[in-house]
Amino acid sequence: MGIFSRTRDIIAANVTDLLDKAEDPAKMIRMIIMEMQETLVEVRASAARTIADQKEMRRHISKLEALQESWTEKAQLALSKGREDLAKAALVEKQKAADMAGQLTSEITVLDDALKASEEDIAKLQAKLREARARQNSLVTRMESAENRLKVREMYAGEKVQDAFARFDILEQRVDFAEGRADAMNLGGTPPSLEEEIAALKANDKVEAELAAMKAAQQQKEG
Repeated sequence: MGIFSRTRDIIAANVTDLLDKAEDPAKMIRMIIMEMQETLVEVRASAARTIADQKEMRRHISKLEALQESWTEKAQLALSKGREDLAKAALVEKQKAADMAGQLTSEITVLDDALKASEEDIAKLQAKLREARARQNSLVTRMESAENRLKVREMYAGEKVQDAFARFDILEQRVDFAEGRADAMNLGGTPPSLEEEIAALKANDKVEAELAAMKAAQQQKEG
């Protein structure tokens, strides 16, 4: 079952209120747009039928006008021949054709009013459809913005990031310890042996390399 019952409901509808009350605004706006499009197609089809009916009536009126001229000529001929009875009968037929043409002209006037109302409805429906599509675009933009903010928040406050920083802290502590060992060797004026210096360099290089690799991997994930 549709959201709206007829064209007037759509024209009078407040799209904002409908979306505010909807549990799923994105789904609701899609349904609203779909029904508006379907109604617009129906109104245009009705207007097309009205225009076609008017054209047919105008063609019929042209035929009736030609018929009236024909009966006028026949009445004149009958009267010229002294057949007043035939002339009168011909004029009666002419009047019938004139009455029918007048009735069709009145119907065309009624259809003109209906067509004008359809044109106004089409313009209002198009305006409502533009409004609904604008609201849909706004909803999509807001949804994308919210999702992006959530991703950024997870990136900077998520468990993975916190875990990575904790591992950085551990590595930095290991670097500090390695540097402390190297500095401690210089205490008391006793220079470290060659083997101790080389061992310290190897330990420090290993920690620095692991730290650099972790930072590179983290930057790649964030990128």
